[in-house]
Amino acid sequence: MEKTMVLYPGLAVSHFVPMMRLASALVERGYPVSVALIDPAAIPDAAFSAVVATSAASMPSVRFHTLPLVEDPSRLNHGAQFIVSYFDLVRRYNDHLHDFLLSFTRVHAVVVDSMSALAVVVTKRLGIPGYLLFTSSAASLAAFAQLPYALAEGSGTSLKELGDTPVELFGLPPIPASHLLGEVLEDPESDTYYKWTMAGLSTIPDCGDVILVNTFEALEARAVAALGDPQCLPAGRVMPPVYCLGPFLGGIGEATEPHNCLAWLDVQPDRSVVFLCFGSTGTANHSEEQLREIAAGLENSGHRFVWVVRAPRGDDPDLDALLPDGFLDRTGGRGLVVKQWAPQAEVLRHRATGAFVKHRGWNSLPEGVTAGVPMLCWPLHSEQKMNKVHMVGEMGVAVEMVGWQQGLVQAGKVERKVRLFMKSEEGGKLRARVAAHKEAAVAAWDDGGSSRAAFARFLSDVDGRQALSRTGEGA
Repeated sequence: MEKTMVLYPGLAVSHFVPMMRLASALVERGYPVSVALIDPAAIPDAAFSAVVATSAASMPSVRFHTLPLVEDPSRLNHGAQFIVSYFDLVRRYNDHLHDFLLSFTRVHAVVVDSMSALAVVVTKRLGIPGYLLFTSSAASLAAFAQLPYALAEGSGTSLKELGDTPVELFGLPPIPASHLLGEVLEDPESDTYYKWTMAGLSTIPDCGDVILVNTFEALEARAVAALGDPQCLPAGRVMPPVYCLGPFLGGIGEATEPHNCLAWLDVQPDRSVVFLCFGSTGTANHSEEQLREIAAGLENSGHRFVWVVRAPRGDDPDLDALLPDGFLDRTGGRGLVVKQWAPQAEVLRHRATGAFVKHRGWNSLPEGVTAGVPMLCWPLHSEQKMNKVHMVGEMGVAVEMVGWQQGLVQAGKVERKVRLFMKSEEGGKLRARVAAHKEAAVAAWDDGGSSRAAFARFLSDVDGRQALSRTGEGA
């Protein structure tokens, strides 16, 4: 009987891509894979639609199924209440997911994205083994699981009131309260973001039989150990097993023609180019003023660069209008500005790439580490500020862009950081630390490696739970 694995990704490129890389790993091991998708029309996004189309075209052995569009998708709020309205969207799709799962003779297991964790109630109702794919770090998982209990009940203090005061969480370095998720820094008495977010975080221990994380143990040894320690949660609360399967790498389909930036990189000297890319969503966009400051800093640094530019409002960027007069002409011999998107993993692996300036979404970190490229943290939203703390501190694979907290990083600071990366002794030391992590990432998937062993445990766990399920059916 087929051991069909159903994957249920979230509606974001940063969540969809790791799920597809997991799909590739499952297909390689002989598991039929079906992908259930919330209709992308619920959140119109060109980048997301493009990566879904590319994946479907390049992974013929994976079956893609778009669930019917729920009524009134316009209820999804694209502003400050996005997280609340997204959870509501997932809840409204549970009936469609339920019907889809019933269309199979047997579903071996369901892997649900962390953005769609509310769907786990469906797998529990049907008695199907359910797994949560957490696409951020083990440290973020440990922090999120503990945040609902970070302040003493009835203390009358909000996390926002703590400002930059460090919050102490088990197994993690102190994190400035200002670096936590924006939703948990709202008014605790609010009926919107704070309560919804804290309620969601408090269910993490219940969101699946096992939690899969896109990391490897050597990179986050302290956080991984904390997740397996009973002290991580209050008495009576227990984390499910956590399997570190990362780094999730490899392509999910190549473009029919190589991107023009790769040909440009081919004629540049080794490790001579700074790559700047700030994500695939509108929330990662810089203001027009910030774009001009970045441009001036790059120009004054004198170093080569590839810079992916997205317009502040998500439109097709008019580079002549957004960037300083004459910038493209003056830097044309040593720089390349790309609109909207570039194949990030391929650019990072290119021999010419010597540094990576990024907003610090988690998926970029494994790609940067496995490419051996040092990184510059410029956090913008979500858990990126928390990622910055770990990357700059315990991991030692990045430095922080000075000035991001003030809302505008000036050209001089961009120039100095680029020079540090490319020429200074400090940049050389950073490169050496990244190289060590690169070796550890490779070792994690070698024979006897931690991620290879964790993946085997995951499959064994799935098979074992299915055996128990069949025994129960026959009883």
